[in-house]
Amino acid sequence: MIATMFSLDRADCLAIDLKDAYSLHKTVYSLFPNEDGTTRDFLFADKGGDWNSRRILLLSQREPQQPQYGKIYSKKIPDAFLQFDHYGFEVVLNPTKRDGKTGKIIAVKGRENLLQWLILKAPGFGFEVMPNSLQVNNIGVVSYEKNGATCTHNTAIFIGKLKVIDRETFIKSFKQGIGRAKGFGFGLLQIVPVDMNN
Repeated sequence: MIATMFSLDRADCLAIDLKDAYSLHKTVYSLFPNEDGTTRDFLFADKGGDWNSRRILLLSQREPQQPQYGKIYSKKIPDAFLQFDHYGFEVVLNPTKRDGKTGKIIAVKGRENLLQWLILKAPGFGFEVMPNSLQVNNIGVVSYEKNGATCTHNTAIFIGKLKVIDRETFIKSFKQGIGRAKGFGFGLLQIVPVDMNN
C-alpha cells in the first residue's frame, strides 16, 4: 500500500474549481485513471486547510499520477506497520443503518447513538474500540450537486484507540476502508501504533 499527501495551494484550488465534495471526488479520481475496468483501489480523506491551502491524504494500491495542479508526496507502507495490536485512529465516516421495517438506509443521529454505532460495528472490521477513548467530532452533513441533483451524506469524525481482534479482517478494513460512501472521502482508517503499557 502507498500513502500519499496531496497538497494544493490557493491557486491550485482556484484552477480546478475545488468548491465541494464532488469537485474533490473528481480531482482525486483524476490521479487514478481507470485501468481496464478495474474497481476503485484507493481511499482518501480531506484533511482540510485554510484560505491558502488544502491537504488530502490518500491510500492506494498503486502510485497516483502526477497531478496537473498541486503536489504529491508518496511513500510505501511497510507490512510490519499493520502488525501491531493497538492503534490510535481517526476516521471520517458516513454513519448509517438499514431501517428494519422499510429497508431504507437512514442516518444515525445523536452523539451517544453515533458512539454506540461504531462500538457495535467495529468487530466486523477486525477491531474493538476502547470505549473510554472514543470521541466523535464534526457531526454534520456534506452536500454537493451532481448531474443537476443535490446529494447529501451525513458525516462524523471518530477519534480513539483500537485493539486488533482479527488481523486479517483488520488489514482488509485498512486497505479497503470501512463504511459507506468511500468514493467521497469516507472510510479511510488513519492509524498510528500505540504502546498501551505507557
